[in-house]
Amino acid sequence: MLPPLTSLDDFRSRLSKASAADQTAVDAAAARNGQLTKPPGALGRLEDLAIWYGGWRKTDRPEVQSPQVIVFAGNHGVTAQGVSAFPAEVTAQMVINFEHGGAAINQLAKLAGARMDVHALDLETPVKDFTQAPAMSEIELLAALEAGWSAVDPTADLLVVGEMGIGNTTPAAALAHALYGGAAEDWTGRGTGVDDAGLANKSRVVAEGVSLHGAAIADGLDALQRLGGREIAAMAGAIAAARVLHIPVILDGFICCAAAACLQRTSATSLDHAIAGHQSAESAHAAVLKALGKEPLLSLGLRLGEGSGAALAIQVLKGAIACHSGMATFAEAGVSDG
Repeated sequence: MLPPLTSLDDFRSRLSKASAADQTAVDAAAARNGQLTKPPGALGRLEDLAIWYGGWRKTDRPEVQSPQVIVFAGNHGVTAQGVSAFPAEVTAQMVINFEHGGAAINQLAKLAGARMDVHALDLETPVKDFTQAPAMSEIELLAALEAGWSAVDPTADLLVVGEMGIGNTTPAAALAHALYGGAAEDWTGRGTGVDDAGLANKSRVVAEGVSLHGAAIADGLDALQRLGGREIAAMAGAIAAARVLHIPVILDGFICCAAAACLQRTSATSLDHAIAGHQSAESAHAAVLKALGKEPLLSLGLRLGEGSGAALAIQVLKGAIACHSGMATFAEAGVSDG
């Protein structure tokens, strides 16, 4: 296990000092790819995925054997402003559903052969309404980051993080607005399905929050503290721990990518170990992916959250690695390479 976090500056330091992918492994994987029994580039992005993954796992013939899916749950004071079509009680109800194996993410994690863990983060105490005060204190933010940081299994070889939190597309939109500018409406979508009046109200809430806290935001951790939530911070903590441990990450939808954006704003190389699993139907997700410089593997109109799109994308990565590591080279197959 990684040593626990001692402060926000400790987190910043460990993230900025995390080592890069193993270049020797990258070069060896690329060389192997060039010798496989196929025309050059015939497997498209699958080839790049396998080489990328091998570099982080320090081998030219990688395998995915121990993926981990972690779902974090949290509640938000801002839901009192009517930003969601569902009540906050649904968060706890869905946690029970996860624990009983009844949610979509349970099925997709099982299909991928992934260990799945669920962490409910102080559901009885929502973070503060960010239009009135910072969502979390520094101590609360550090605790949420640590919850994610310590949840990652060091023996895992792939990580997906997901979330459950009624109203959490609102803080995600506020984070994107604070980090990337523009208008609140650019980043605010319908989430659980609010109507036009609900969408206008949600955009107002996002704008008010960023107006209140924007001047105090110097990096992504500042944004998380003032506008985020425990489950969003926990996802950031888990993604950061995976970066330090050289565990590749598949990013999920809009809320997960808002957490990732906070990391990238804190340290420019913090997402080198991460790929985008999918582009969701939430309206601003495409813009966040573009800002992150991540091209999604899938685009299926998903908007569930929970890590579901990223868990499904595990199958694509497994396909890439199966071809890369399992195919014969021209020499092994006795086939002429032209």
